[in-house]
Amino acid sequence: MGGDHGPAVVVEGAVAAVRESGTSVVLVGDRETIEGELHRLGDPSGVEVRHASQVVGMGESPSQALRRKRDSSLRIAAELVRDGEASAFVSAGNTGAAMAVAMFVVGVLRGVDRPAIAAVLPNLQRFTVLLDVGANVDPKPWHLFQFAVMGHVYARDILGIERPRVGLLSVGEEEGKGNELTREAYEQLKDSSLNFLGNVEGRDIYNGHCDVVVTDGFTGNVALKISESLAEMVGSMIKEELMRDMRSKMAAALAKPAFDRFKKRVDYAEMGGAPLLGIDGGAIICHGASPVKAIKNAVRVATEWAKAGLNEHIRAALENEITRSTRDEGGRR
Repeated sequence: MGGDHGPAVVVEGAVAAVRESGTSVVLVGDRETIEGELHRLGDPSGVEVRHASQVVGMGESPSQALRRKRDSSLRIAAELVRDGEASAFVSAGNTGAAMAVAMFVVGVLRGVDRPAIAAVLPNLQRFTVLLDVGANVDPKPWHLFQFAVMGHVYARDILGIERPRVGLLSVGEEEGKGNELTREAYEQLKDSSLNFLGNVEGRDIYNGHCDVVVTDGFTGNVALKISESLAEMVGSMIKEELMRDMRSKMAAALAKPAFDRFKKRVDYAEMGGAPLLGIDGGAIICHGASPVKAIKNAVRVATEWAKAGLNEHIRAALENEITRSTRDEGGRR
């Protein structure tokens, strides 16, 4: 029921995912509204509707959504995951409420202190997983360590990168650069079994130098929003220049296939949404302005998450790092 475009876009995107991949989808929200949209789309099979009498507004506080709206579409979707009736939930609604519901209804994985939102961004080679991008604005060093492990597993299992390169976002590449948070996190990451490259700078998010970039939620969210704004500005400027005169318009027509390929490479809708890593189930948080393609791809990624056994692998990776750290400390003593 959330998102800037309402249920019409969400329902159409979910139906597109069902038709393309055969995934089973439960649409949670106002039954009459959802069934009206399904009828418009030809009453597809493979789609179940679960009624919810309440909707969490985009401006509502997460705490109020938890306490006062126990029959909201968000809450019921999370309960389906908690109870094993669904493998993951996808939401284009209130991000804060989706996170709160995921944490307190679905629960967090054993070994995880705080879940993190991961953004999958294009780089010159393939993709970069940037986390956290908004869930934890003031984390501790060991939280960044957990983010790195979760990002490593996601890049390996979902993006297919065999040995993901992990970098810690800082103000310089040299060891010892940064604030107290990054310096302490550096020491923990350096002693891990991850493919840790050390400190990286903002440019390394996009140049393909590393596959996973770890930072706090405040810095990550600022970096993400700047990136989105920059991409939008560059796109608008290119279009403006191409439409400036007849010669430019003719050149644009000839180069249209290249521009279409470029647009696909940088389009966030190709990845669908941001995975919320660290909860005891799957969760994909979509942009409020997500079009049909973004919703469809978010359902696809949620399906890949479930099939890959991502949470089991995150749990195992964290336990392995804890065991390794304990063994190393015992050896040093």
